[in-house]
Amino acid sequence: MLVGVPKEIKIHEYRVGLTPEAVREYVAAGHEVLVEAGAGAGIAAADADYAAAGAAIAASAAEVFSRAEMVVKVKEPQPTEWTQLREGQILFTYLHLAPDPAQTAGLIESGVTAVAYETVTDRFGGLPLLAPMSEVAGRLAIEAAGASLKRHAGGRGILIGGVPGVPPARIVVIGGGVVGTHAARMAAGLGADVVVLDRSLPRLRQLDELFEGRVRTRFSTLHAVEEEVVAADVVIGAVLIPGAAAPRLVSRAQLSRMKRGAVLVDVAIDQGGCFETSRPTTHADPTFEVDGVIHYCVANMPGSVPLTSSYALNNATLPFGLAMAGKGLDAIRSDPHLAAGLNVHRGEVTNASVATSLRMAYVPVEKALGP
Repeated sequence: MLVGVPKEIKIHEYRVGLTPEAVREYVAAGHEVLVEAGAGAGIAAADADYAAAGAAIAASAAEVFSRAEMVVKVKEPQPTEWTQLREGQILFTYLHLAPDPAQTAGLIESGVTAVAYETVTDRFGGLPLLAPMSEVAGRLAIEAAGASLKRHAGGRGILIGGVPGVPPARIVVIGGGVVGTHAARMAAGLGADVVVLDRSLPRLRQLDELFEGRVRTRFSTLHAVEEEVVAADVVIGAVLIPGAAAPRLVSRAQLSRMKRGAVLVDVAIDQGGCFETSRPTTHADPTFEVDGVIHYCVANMPGSVPLTSSYALNNATLPFGLAMAGKGLDAIRSDPHLAAGLNVHRGEVTNASVATSLRMAYVPVEKALGP
């Protein structure tokens, strides 16, 4: 199969769909790889590095999209990209369709087979292609919070870990999954006063054992969220419903009761955000203020550390990409975990959560793909 890697064009997105090492694996498996010139610049991978790994270098993204049988990206296709997709082509990337009806309509119209990293599953019930970026985003969330808390950035002027005689920042993490766990680990490591809210008692027990009392856990109720948010210096939104739009857990009314200069970091912004006042921002202009509260809602947080992120992502996606390059649609038919990643196929929405969120017709994967 001819596998294409275009350069990412989302603003301040420096990751790349395939690293040179991953390209070498595809070539060794008998596939051709076409990489757009400059695609690896964000990770300091020159075109010569890709050529040495066995890739051909394309002069433009148009050449990649027109020739490739499978396109491997990082971020969701932008409007100028989804118009170049076609029926019979596989798109393998993050999609986050639930809050994005325009992209969904574009993919439907193209007829492409779109497999989303964020809904591919594993035998443990996890999301193996979302996990590495969730790990990165969870850790970056605390870095972003620390920067936003500084007075010149509009924050309260608090050092996350405090100093002897002065209390640390109070950080509330809503959601105890991968993002929340890594955010809590970073915050606790810096000496913050951390509480994690979640609705799963088994998960709260795991976190309690993991952090050995260094992080407080609390069952997430409406009252608990409101009480913790109002008292917080930082709130990390880390709630995920696979494939679906994120639930809005903090209202504008609750926001108005928060401390002036407090910080909200909405890691769920890719799925629409979990704060009522959230809207996507970019690394170029990452924050905005509502009612005196700083909002950090960058939709591609891991893009700021592309070297770490690209390699972590490729480590996870490589086996699935190789499977589809080798077997095409049969790889999806034969693997229920890969089938869970199929969101759109030949004009039909094949993910129930996406269809529900966008109020669109849903067609099961088995029916869409056929025998």
